[in-house]
Amino acid sequence: MLRDSIKAAQITAMKAGEKQRLATVRLILAKIKDRDIELRTADTVPDDDALVIDVLQKMVKQRRESITLFEQGGRPEKAAEEQAELEVIETFLPAQLSEEETMAAIEAIKAETGASGMKDMGKVMGELKARHGTVLDMTKASGWVKAALA
Repeated sequence: MLRDSIKAAQITAMKAGEKQRLATVRLILAKIKDRDIELRTADTVPDDDALVIDVLQKMVKQRRESITLFEQGGRPEKAAEEQAELEVIETFLPAQLSEEETMAAIEAIKAETGASGMKDMGKVMGELKARHGTVLDMTKASGWVKAALA
């Protein structure tokens, strides 16, 4: 399980004295714990690995946005810190689909659902997220779906 590998990474980072990696791993575990607390009152709880991947993907998205903002704001040292965190977080995510694989998946979903125009974008995106959400950057996929439906 992904959660166990993150906990093991925390122990490894502690033993190796990797302060930056340890801080990032602890941050990941804290976010997962926050998500667990949020889901205590939920009717349905997602699969544990899906939950962890969702948390990691949100963290990656936040880091990428922060890097862009720090670079625009003339704060390269902060952007470098965020980049270091991003690299640690990405080590726990499963391998992402390539652009070619994503386009093939989009075309398959388009054919199955009979999507023909922009009005069907929500249908295609929903199905794409359901099937490949854990191995796909949905921000990039959104642009590719728009291009495929245009």
